Amino acid sequence: MRIAYLDCFSGISGDMFLGALLDAGVPFALLEKTVSDLNLGATLEISRVDRSGISATKLDVIVDGEKDMPREEYWKSAPRSQPGGSEGQTRQQDLSVGTVQHAHAHEHPDHHAHSLGHGRSLSDILKIISAAPLSEAVKRTASEIFLALGAAEARIHNVDLEGIHFHEVGAVDAIVDIVCAAVGAAALGVEQFICSPLNVGGGTVACAHGVFPVPAPATLELLKGVPIYSGEVQKELVTPTGAAIVKVLAASFGPRPGMSTDAIGYGAGARELAPHANVLRISVGDTSAATEDAAAPVTEEIAILEVNLDDLNPQLIGYIVDQLFDEGALDVFTTPVQMKKNRPGTLLTVLAPTARETALRALLFRESSTLGVRVRHEQRHILPRHHEPVTTPWGEVRMKVGGVDGGVSQYAPEYEDCRRIAAEHHLPLKHVMQETLRLYLDRKNG
Repeated sequence: MRIAYLDCFSGISGDMFLGALLDAGVPFALLEKTVSDLNLGATLEISRVDRSGISATKLDVIVDGEKDMPREEYWKSAPRSQPGGSEGQTRQQDLSVGTVQHAHAHEHPDHHAHSLGHGRSLSDILKIISAAPLSEAVKRTASEIFLALGAAEARIHNVDLEGIHFHEVGAVDAIVDIVCAAVGAAALGVEQFICSPLNVGGGTVACAHGVFPVPAPATLELLKGVPIYSGEVQKELVTPTGAAIVKVLAASFGPRPGMSTDAIGYGAGARELAPHANVLRISVGDTSAATEDAAAPVTEEIAILEVNLDDLNPQLIGYIVDQLFDEGALDVFTTPVQMKKNRPGTLLTVLAPTARETALRALLFRESSTLGVRVRHEQRHILPRHHEPVTTPWGEVRMKVGGVDGGVSQYAPEYEDCRRIAAEHHLPLKHVMQETLRLYLDRKNG
């Protein structure tokens, strides 16, 4: 399986993640085009820097001719009624996080933090993403990262999601960071992101409401359930944007899995923290080459979501299944069941990475007629697997190969590859699959 492993020994921020993607091979032109398509008046600047002896890629977002602009820390809530105030009395609260002491950005002028007259609501930002010429998968990822940020701030400050706003300048910077993160992650072509425990740093961070210990409130809220620790660096190392990106993208958190590495990227933080290397490292490779000889399958925890449906138009179930897969489900299946009052019904079961549980549960409530979703967590054992290309008369087909104890016990041609070839060449799908299998076995046994 193709994976990317994030070493967050120096935390993570949006610009560090983008720098690591670029250093690992994502084309800079792709991110430049993405920023141009967003039409926000921003540009990108790429450079090579040294961080404690490590050569790394530094990416800066240029907004209004300035680099290192404030990121997600410049939030503010919508006007709210003052407790005990007369009707119509309102106040505005700046939800700034880390506006002074920030490990991955320069200190910013006060007018950025306190200019409350301008801002973009979360719905405004989601509309910008929806209107951009991006793939639907990229739009979903970017939107989910923003929703994660908004939900964290809303919980901390006890306001509705629509009460959360980005500072006007910080909004552009954050949109660029998050949308480019989604585009770059997709371009990397991996099946899973896996992340190390996160070094959040230490010390304190200055917020609009006083001084807080690191991690900042929004960062800690986002990292619920994620392994974190504080190392020797007494600076904020994980920003809310970085936390939201890794929370949404990472399928699991833990030590580096067995993998063969063929690409490595280093993304630089803005500050030199010698002797500590202020970089994010990404390793891209295949788990199969390192784990084919392992004695046991890989084990991971997954979420299982189930709903019973007896009052839903069956035509909608197929649509819901497609939406669940698009939202990141590992597998979806239905089972006919007999329900109360002898009504025939459908048991809809969803297998999902634990990181996708919340989004998939929300989708079931939104798209189906259920009033409740059952959720449980279980362990699943996975055979080490990898893809081997098979050249057919009509083009290349990936063969998924799995095995244990050094042997091959499962193999099958990728359905989508065969389907595409069958459609392009007007061939029976079963013929394409059979020929691919024959060619693979001839090569294997030859």
